[in-house]
Amino acid sequence: MKLYQTTQAPNPRRVRMFLAEKGISDIEFIELNLQRGDNLSPEFRQKNPLGKVPVLELDDGTCICETVAICRYFEEIQPEPCLMGHTAVEKATIEMWQRWAEFYFMLPTGMGFQHSTGFFKDRMHPVKEWGEECIKNAPKFFHIMEQQLAKHEFLAGAEFSIADIVAFCTIPFGKAVIGMQIPDACTHVQRWYEAVKQRPSAKA
Repeated sequence: MKLYQTTQAPNPRRVRMFLAEKGISDIEFIELNLQRGDNLSPEFRQKNPLGKVPVLELDDGTCICETVAICRYFEEIQPEPCLMGHTAVEKATIEMWQRWAEFYFMLPTGMGFQHSTGFFKDRMHPVKEWGEECIKNAPKFFHIMEQQLAKHEFLAGAEFSIADIVAFCTIPFGKAVIGMQIPDACTHVQRWYEAVKQRPSAKA
């Protein structure tokens, strides 16, 4: 299997962290330079017409795009340790938090970066005002997390899950690209972040 990725990008990091939690290592990593436009080549667009990373290419040539879809594939072929829930309630709760973390935390962080800096202005039309709005909105999710983590060890409850991976990978990315910091008042978020940072998978 091959994973097409960019090491510094947050979405491939989510997959690497998921794989590390699973103990899956028989993957060939193919590095793409996004700023150079490696992901926009005709060859890569045959694998993903949207030109995004990561992309998982199976041995039979099947390509799976989108971070959560790739993680779902590995969850299905290697169910343990479980990162997406055992029961119907666990699965739904984890997916809820994963989607919240993705849509209301990671996405505005990324859009804030892209639209305020013009990093990809050669392939998109950055809207500075939208970037500024996203930069204001992304940190609001810290307070949602704080309420949940005051009651639970991890975002979706007692067990570490893909929801934690999404939120965790967003924080250093947000700090690097838009200067986003965990608020001092969010002590439970800080406790959770430091605990997740100690997991071996956080170094993946």
